[in-house]
Amino acid sequence: MGSGSFLKVLANNFDVLAGPLVSLAYPLYASVRAIETKSPVDDQQWLTYWVLYSFITLFELTFAPVIEWLPFWSYAKLFFNCWLVLPCFHGAAYVYDHFVRPMFVNRQIVNVWYVPRKESISKPDDVLSAAERYIEQNGPEAFEKLISKSTKASSSKRSMTRSSTHQPAYLC
Repeated sequence: MGSGSFLKVLANNFDVLAGPLVSLAYPLYASVRAIETKSPVDDQQWLTYWVLYSFITLFELTFAPVIEWLPFWSYAKLFFNCWLVLPCFHGAAYVYDHFVRPMFVNRQIVNVWYVPRKESISKPDDVLSAAERYIEQNGPEAFEKLISKSTKASSSKRSMTRSSTHQPAYLC
């Protein structure tokens, strides 16, 4: 009867006993082994795992009052960590490639304060490319009107400067 109750306690607390082994002990051992090898593939696997483990921990800390009400959370976390850790599944690489990486590579999703620059500001424009872009947006007739206004304004400025330079000083 003593061994039966021990197995019962072991079965009832399986998640508490296996969780640290799966989530911390084995990944720690595998990470140290990965550091000692020359292959960057295993380094990436375990670095990715630790990033995801940090996200899981932050999630648990943030939503602890809600998680307390979920009786299956510890088992779900255990199975999810097994899927992330076991090399046959490559779960950490899958989650990182499909969910985490797109959030950080596409800065507009992650950073709500990021305002993308307009192409006209970020690229140095010369007069010809600015004129081509204006014609594409407004049409050639609008460009011709702009040129005629510009030439009229510049000719009237020239005539005003000429007349002001030739006037006597007492008229100013």
